[in-house]
Amino acid sequence: MTDRYQVGGTQGQFERYSGDEVLANKLGIVDPDEMADLEARLLEDLYESVLRRDFPDRQLCVADLKTWHRRWLGNVYGWAGEERSVNLTKGDFPFAAAAQIEVLLGKFEQACLGEFTPCHGLGEEALIDAIAVTHAEFILIHPFREGNGRLSRLLADVMAVQGGRDPMDYSGWKADREGYFSAIQHGMAGDYGTMRWFVRQALPAQE
Repeated sequence: MTDRYQVGGTQGQFERYSGDEVLANKLGIVDPDEMADLEARLLEDLYESVLRRDFPDRQLCVADLKTWHRRWLGNVYGWAGEERSVNLTKGDFPFAAAAQIEVLLGKFEQACLGEFTPCHGLGEEALIDAIAVTHAEFILIHPFREGNGRLSRLLADVMAVQGGRDPMDYSGWKADREGYFSAIQHGMAGDYGTMRWFVRQALPAQE
């Protein structure tokens, strides 16, 4: 299964001379390694802001996710913080159709963010379930043009910290990308069992 997203439309434009490897951006960056490094540094800044300086110890909403995305990538991409306007697939698996994202995010806010956050006082299994369901549903919607996986992990980390844990360890997810993505796909049918297993492996023990 390829890791390359196949897209069309205006948000699918690439930077000239990048060999269709770098999305069109405000900085004119054409080297994929340079862009990856920049996005990683900016993500560290976002983590510092969200988890340390201004931790959202409250119920979360879709507006929070859009704000985080904009703060992370707003100086790089003009569409940062906006719902994507193009369809995305990974291999032969389609994420939610772009035309449905607004409605799906409304349902996600009610059924996941509204139901589970803040994660205060949740027992271990309840916290695992909350993170697993929320993570799978967010990835299936894939609301942004770029950065959905990384933003979804920040959301999971916020939920873990709200639940009295440290941020999660995603090394196992990265080591078994195929198994992880299969767990996401199972969420299409409301089956979050495998995703719960991945969350259980990543969630630090309570001190």
